[in-house]
Amino acid sequence: MTLTNTTRKFGAVTKTFHWLTALLILSALALGIDATQAPYTDGTELARKAWLFSLHKTIGVTAFLVAIMRIAWALTQPRPRLLNGNQRLEAIAAETAHWVLYGAMLLVPLTGWMHHAATTGFAPIWWPFGQSLPFVPKSESFASLMGGLHFTFMLVLVATIAAHVGGALKHFFIDKDQTLQRMLPGMRSNALPTTEQPGHVAPFLAALTVWVGACVLGTLAFTQPTEHTDPTPQLAEVASQWRVDSGSLDITVRQMGSDIRGGFADWTAEITFDETAPDGQHGEVRVQVGMPSLELGSVTDQALGPDFLDAGSHGVAVFTADILADDQNYVARGALSLKGITTPVTLPFELTLEGDRAKMSGQVSLDRRDFGIGETMPDETTLGFSVQIHVALTATREDVAPNLSEAGS
Repeated sequence: MTLTNTTRKFGAVTKTFHWLTALLILSALALGIDATQAPYTDGTELARKAWLFSLHKTIGVTAFLVAIMRIAWALTQPRPRLLNGNQRLEAIAAETAHWVLYGAMLLVPLTGWMHHAATTGFAPIWWPFGQSLPFVPKSESFASLMGGLHFTFMLVLVATIAAHVGGALKHFFIDKDQTLQRMLPGMRSNALPTTEQPGHVAPFLAALTVWVGACVLGTLAFTQPTEHTDPTPQLAEVASQWRVDSGSLDITVRQMGSDIRGGFADWTAEITFDETAPDGQHGEVRVQVGMPSLELGSVTDQALGPDFLDAGSHGVAVFTADILADDQNYVARGALSLKGITTPVTLPFELTLEGDRAKMSGQVSLDRRDFGIGETMPDETTLGFSVQIHVALTATREDVAPNLSEAGS
């Protein structure tokens, strides 16, 4: 068997690309269906679901790269002429399916890859690249759009594969020609193609029409993601010597070997602070955090669930601490009450004072096990023990105490 194509038969390279692509596509489809339907009522099931999605995504990216190589190879090769080119409608349909399949080999994995890159967390790709893509923003809206297109294109792919397989079986069992044998490994075919051939323009335009329609349907299927609604009311105003003008309370967890970053939108801070610290204590701080305001990418709902933060039953976390000097910087030494458990916490931070304006930034590492979080995930292969908390804010000294100190206020 020769490596290259002729106008009568496919070469070994083309056959290898054909069957490798088929194996990757069918594997990705099966895994995608299994992963989507897999339950995630507890940590063990969530870990399995994430593993299935990671395998699905990794195979999908592999299929995309193989498809690029396959198409590049096809552009350098003559395409064997059809054995039934004189049956015009059937020949045009076969060529149309050929062009649709080429589009599906690229668009299905590409939109899935873009959906992954636009989201945060859950199931990483196991390739050493591809967690993010150039020009693809981290956006739930964009991810939802790509998800709608990915699903619609997948339906087109499945329908076209069914038509392609059905056509091959028709050639074998009904027409009894050697169309199928020409693509089977190790098979030789000396069948002569018909003189009449359908050409490429009409099938290409027909396939292009199919993809335009799929793009329209996929876009219409896109729904704007709904914002997570808080089951508990917004935190009330607090009286504070320092008013927080802007700030962020961010969180980083490690899942399936990848960092997931998010943050809390609803939190308040009551701060007293005196630069002189006559008794060695510079002040006090009391921070309340609305647990339901967490945004953690695609794993937000799971993070707020009973196995983890249990935001439905424990809606507010509270950190109270004394502010003490620590060499050239400061520490907030106190305790964090989270999920009904109180644990000592020391938060080192840097502070810059300019008159009545203050800017601080600090970070602390917590162990989720200290608060009974993720007990169904007792090892770090799925979910890391360490949780990084980073807080940054700017504040203004107030003469009048009652003020709302809230992130973004």
